[in-house]
Amino acid sequence: MDKNRAATVFLGILALVALGAVFKAAKGVVLPLVVAWLLSYLFSPLVRFLERKRIPPALSIAAIIVTFLGVCFQSVAFMYDKIMLFANAFPRYYSRLMGLVNASGENFGIPPGFWQNFDLGPKIASYLLGLPASVATLLMNLFLVMIFLVFILLGAPYLEYKLRYALSPDAAKKVQKAIDSVSHQIGRYLSTLFFISLSTGICVWLALAFLRVDFAVTWGVLAFVLNFIPTLGSIAASIPPVLVALVKSYPSLGHPLVVAAALLVIQVTIGNIITPKLMGDRLNLSPVGVLVFLLFWGWLWGIPGALLAVPIAATTRIICENVDSLAFIGVMMGSGKNFKKNLTAAS
Repeated sequence: MDKNRAATVFLGILALVALGAVFKAAKGVVLPLVVAWLLSYLFSPLVRFLERKRIPPALSIAAIIVTFLGVCFQSVAFMYDKIMLFANAFPRYYSRLMGLVNASGENFGIPPGFWQNFDLGPKIASYLLGLPASVATLLMNLFLVMIFLVFILLGAPYLEYKLRYALSPDAAKKVQKAIDSVSHQIGRYLSTLFFISLSTGICVWLALAFLRVDFAVTWGVLAFVLNFIPTLGSIAASIPPVLVALVKSYPSLGHPLVVAAALLVIQVTIGNIITPKLMGDRLNLSPVGVLVFLLFWGWLWGIPGALLAVPIAATTRIICENVDSLAFIGVMMGSGKNFKKNLTAAS
């Protein structure tokens, strides 16, 4: 029995490796499909609601897709405009920053050539200059996402009838109940995560605008996007505005310290107080599990994979929790805080 279990685990690992290789090779198709699959959990409840109001699914789906595309195009144009403003000013700010670094290093006896080993300016500049091509690729992928989303939404209303035809009445009811529960939990999680990230971006923008930090809107957009990556995203989003404030106010350190403190207050308040109340303990993920998903999906698809890692992890955990044979995986992926509370209360 132990040999069979070990063989099963070994075959499962091989299957995951093979699946990862396939996903990496087919990134251009699989990535838009995964995004469409996640978006379907947000829009399916709206389609079902409109269907109960006797609006044909095809009409409601068309209206949703057109509205979503319009919002996406406006958002991409807005973000592109703000990021390109910073891209054009980047060489000037970076040159001043390196001057400050070299001057500070000389005070501690560090030769100027030492910092050339850590000079990331050319790489960042080339990435910023490549933004137009990246935006074009993003828009092409967006159309592919919409195509997949249309087919998923068109097929969703008929799943219940297919289950009734394929299974016994009791089994069909049980499966449909599990699917509804999973869809509701995933949709709630994704919508809450989006609004938390949006609130973080708006708070960062308003705080930096009040503190007169250059490109405040750009840093708000960056905070919104990177907030989908827990902890690491918040740190990465906070570094650029602090450096910009440092370059502008040097040799005075008061302004950049105030900027850093304001960003810390926003991240701590939203991340440690508001988010747990909105998400609930049940959706907390194990830090180790989050790290594994970030490493895996980041390796697989780069930055898009890192942004999708946590939503995919939360979705996987919710699905596992609602399937009896996979429930132990859902338990192990959780943070364990709620289990500790339950055991402490029971004892």
